[in-house]
Amino acid sequence: MTIEWWYWAIGGILLVLLELAIPAFFVIWFGLGALLVAGVLLVAGALSLTAQLLLWILASLAMVGLWLRVFRPSRHRTLVGTADGEVIGEVGLLVGAVAPYQRGKVRFQRPILGSEEWACMAESNITAGERVRVVSIEGSYLKVARA
Repeated sequence: MTIEWWYWAIGGILLVLLELAIPAFFVIWFGLGALLVAGVLLVAGALSLTAQLLLWILASLAMVGLWLRVFRPSRHRTLVGTADGEVIGEVGLLVGAVAPYQRGKVRFQRPILGSEEWACMAESNITAGERVRVVSIEGSYLKVARA
């Protein structure tokens, strides 16, 4: 039994389209592996069925492995949108003066929620250079008070 290159192309396209119905972002790699086999068969000519299947399996697993390695959850630094309980109480240095309901800037020694410097607001006047403590997170601003 010989499988032509266009069989692999149709199978690959169907697997990629199946990813739209199954939002796991996993089936797409097997579809792309099938498209790769179709391309190899188109360029190189005939391969045995065993070689075709082996190429498809290896290519698909390599893409899955690369996907999991490059985009693993621990690799992402930002924690925006996570619980703010860990941030409340952190102390930073005010680098831009803040007045009631006006923005300032606070810098931390280590990154907080993925960044070392954040825009902040306060309910009282605080001059630049003072140490401040995070009271709450309000949208994309930190609410701070004197430490």
